Amino acid sequence: MSSPSQTRIFLVRHGPTHSKAMVGWSDLPADLSDLARIEALSDFLPERARLVSSDLTRTRATADVLQTPYRNRLPDVPGLREIHFGDWELKPFAEIDKSHPDLSRAFWTEPGDCAAPGGESWHEMEARASAALSDLAAEGGDLIVVAHFAVILSQVARVSGKRPAEVLAHKIDNLSVTQIDVTPEGEMLRFINHVP
Repeated sequence: MSSPSQTRIFLVRHGPTHSKAMVGWSDLPADLSDLARIEALSDFLPERARLVSSDLTRTRATADVLQTPYRNRLPDVPGLREIHFGDWELKPFAEIDKSHPDLSRAFWTEPGDCAAPGGESWHEMEARASAALSDLAAEGGDLIVVAHFAVILSQVARVSGKRPAEVLAHKIDNLSVTQIDVTPEGEMLRFINHVP
């Protein structure tokens, strides 16, 4: 990822869905009823910034509540979607462990090339998300990106030079912020999972 001038990327995880299943490309709504927390999040983020989200309802609605007159809302970016869980979409973890014990174990302990049946791998998700963020960062300035758990962790891994398995233990709370600075000298991870 490169930028002609400094870019501060504020990766915000969408509001909670309360689902106890694997939610990737399924278009579930976000619970945005915690108005005090949303206000604190909005106050923490830069007042003037470009604002973008994936094209899924839970990120779009979260971006909507963060919109202000000074935040320039960009068109939704499908490349920022959560990892696609294929046949595992909306299935409980226990059911997946039972139907695909070896694959589901590898999916979490050795993420990278393995994928759920009909889904995509970590590497495929990271490549599309990184390409989307690179295009967005090229303009410079402050950028608020409302995205998803795996997308945010993929950027933590990429910028910190860690393997996917090394970052999966990181907590990425709903309505938290992870900041990456992009400069001509390179990228720097400022913080992970800050909850205002």
